[in-house]
Amino acid sequence: MMQTARSLHYITEEEYLEMERSSEIKHEYYHGEIFAMSGASFKHNVIVSNIIGTLGNQLRKKPCHVLPSDMKLKVQGADRYVYPDIIVVCGEKKFFGDKEDVLMNATVIVEVLSDSTESYDRGDKFAYYRRLDGLKEYVLVLQKHKKLEKFLKDDRGYWHFFESDEDKNEMVLESIECLLHVDDVYEKVF
Repeated sequence: MMQTARSLHYITEEEYLEMERSSEIKHEYYHGEIFAMSGASFKHNVIVSNIIGTLGNQLRKKPCHVLPSDMKLKVQGADRYVYPDIIVVCGEKKFFGDKEDVLMNATVIVEVLSDSTESYDRGDKFAYYRRLDGLKEYVLVLQKHKKLEKFLKDDRGYWHFFESDEDKNEMVLESIECLLHVDDVYEKVF
């Protein structure tokens, strides 16, 4: 999602959460500033819907949940709250505070790239995500053409890059034992 507006004064995390819980639009939070999130394109929403459906079907009998972009994620140590396009959380869910509206852990995060968010999603946002407890895979989905990219964290904590191409028309998500077929991800998009 695109960042569109900045706050004019510093607000605390508590003020942000109180405001966000009653707001009709989503805002991300970073070091006392809030950023209003703009709506996503039709292509973006179809891709997200396709991935949620595909992963949801594969995870039905597993201790995992596939969550859309309405779930806030708190990045510990970064003073940051974000709304990933898709979160998969397996096993124990860790929430911030006594409400279940701010998740603090994720197994897989998926972001659908747009012109306005691509450099942020690849750079600073991925750097923040790497601080999350339990994050094993970060998937980037291009909108301009059929291509998936994945960063996989190994047992030693190193991140490895994989991508789909003309010869490899699928992406295995090892941490959740799921498979994304490129044609399924982009069904009704191209």
